[in-house]
Amino acid sequence: MSVFSIIPKPGNPVTAQVFDDVCASLKISVKDSEKDDYRKLLAVFHDSAEELMAMPEFEPETDTTRFPRENLHFPGKEDNEYGAWAWKVRIKDQRPTSGNGLLEGKTAALKDNIAVKNVPMLLGTAFVKGYIPKVDATVVTRLLSAGGIIVGKAVCENLCQSATSHSAATGVVENPRAKGYSSGGSSSGCGVLVALGEVDLAIGADQGGSVRIPACNCGIVGFKPTFGLIPYTACGSNEPTNDHLGPMTKTVMDNALLLQAIAGSDNIDDRGFAAPAPSAIPHYHNNLTNLEAPKNLSGIRIGIISESLTGAVLDPRVRDTFLKAAEGFRKLGAIVEEVSIPMHLKGPAIWTGVSKLGGYLNKTSGAFGRRGHQMWDLNALMHPMKQENWDEGYVSPWRRGPTRLMKYPSTKNLYFNGAYASSKFPYLLSKATNLSRHLRAAYDTALQSYDVLTTPTIPYIATSHSAPDATPLDQIAKQVGLTSNTCQFNQTGHPALTLPVGLLEIEEGPLKGKGTKLPVGLQIVGRWWEEEMVLRVAYAWELSYEWEGM
Repeated sequence: MSVFSIIPKPGNPVTAQVFDDVCASLKISVKDSEKDDYRKLLAVFHDSAEELMAMPEFEPETDTTRFPRENLHFPGKEDNEYGAWAWKVRIKDQRPTSGNGLLEGKTAALKDNIAVKNVPMLLGTAFVKGYIPKVDATVVTRLLSAGGIIVGKAVCENLCQSATSHSAATGVVENPRAKGYSSGGSSSGCGVLVALGEVDLAIGADQGGSVRIPACNCGIVGFKPTFGLIPYTACGSNEPTNDHLGPMTKTVMDNALLLQAIAGSDNIDDRGFAAPAPSAIPHYHNNLTNLEAPKNLSGIRIGIISESLTGAVLDPRVRDTFLKAAEGFRKLGAIVEEVSIPMHLKGPAIWTGVSKLGGYLNKTSGAFGRRGHQMWDLNALMHPMKQENWDEGYVSPWRRGPTRLMKYPSTKNLYFNGAYASSKFPYLLSKATNLSRHLRAAYDTALQSYDVLTTPTIPYIATSHSAPDATPLDQIAKQVGLTSNTCQFNQTGHPALTLPVGLLEIEEGPLKGKGTKLPVGLQIVGRWWEEEMVLRVAYAWELSYEWEGM
């Protein structure tokens, strides 16, 4: 170790008592003859840290002249019937001929963990209040440069911690097909706005299924691409090795279009250092358009992961609908077979080890060992923990409608899990990280024999919202097993897309027995960087079958 001084500056606050407190926190003692030497070394470190924190911030540039923020407002209830909008704003490129025009005139919403300069970020919670980003996320600039028009931020669930849609501090987000039921989470608002046609496109974020689950529940297409393909720069993070952004659209073709516009390394986010540059990204949309026989899957091998069909919470009707949809691939010429991947069943435990402890650490002082833009000003609002945050973190000044004091437990549970694991299982994150490579290898082995793998996206159709007075366990029960086929691929990084393949009648909650139906999704998983194959398989099915009649 090298130091640049051994003489503290005048007025340095590191006293003997401060040094003793540090020793106490480490549970060690220091010889009296050495104490003052180490105190001075700590003091010069303090001086260095103060100097660094006083330096001007270095942030990605945001051109608010070219991309002005107009008509920023919090939507009234009359303009937000399903509770899906977090903020409304209009942003359009003032030099539209300067971009590639891929998204010309298309409207878009962004999950409310994606930074837009000068537009408040709620993150679905009142745990953090008053956060206004100082930069635009990379995907914001790319979307606008391609001719897209941002018309607002979509509600996300409480600190992105829920796979159901009743946890946001602004209120529940309603399923577009059945009010009173979950639209899925945590990109809940994105799924609803696309399904309702209020926007053409949306960009969600997926750390355990948070693009694919709401896409499935809302009956749209959601794609979590290869880890790092879409830059995560200036987006609220749960756990950096799980973080993905993904397009959410009504059709596979639109999904390919949005992916083509926003993918490629930005040389900031280290998740994407292995990703191609934007100029080298495949023309996903163009290549689908130019297929000579887009419904023909002859020669393509599709593996159904056997273990995805055995879960205790899997609705037999979902299983049957999925298998019927998979049979559709065979009718298009594909070879369709079951393949056993035993590690698939271990994936949720591996993901939990990373997401709980890693997510806890990431929400305190922030991710370490990363090369990229750090949203430390957001972390500063979360750490150190304040009792008022804990007590009031679920009551938003922007809450819509009657007060519904849903003390959503999943966010709190993350802190309990993380704090406990930090002391009782300090190597849990390391062990889970190593096992993640084992999990990835298991899928990679299967993908040597198959072009894509498939599973039901989620094991049951959307559930009804929890009651306002539901206990923590009752609330969590609404999503038991929900990510059992999605979270694995956040940990392994494989591209995974969901598309709707059928409808099933509601059998629980207020609409039971009334004939209302909700979507079932099929998930397609590909090799790293082979988004084109995933899109091709999905596009062939979409062109060939009318899912709402299945």
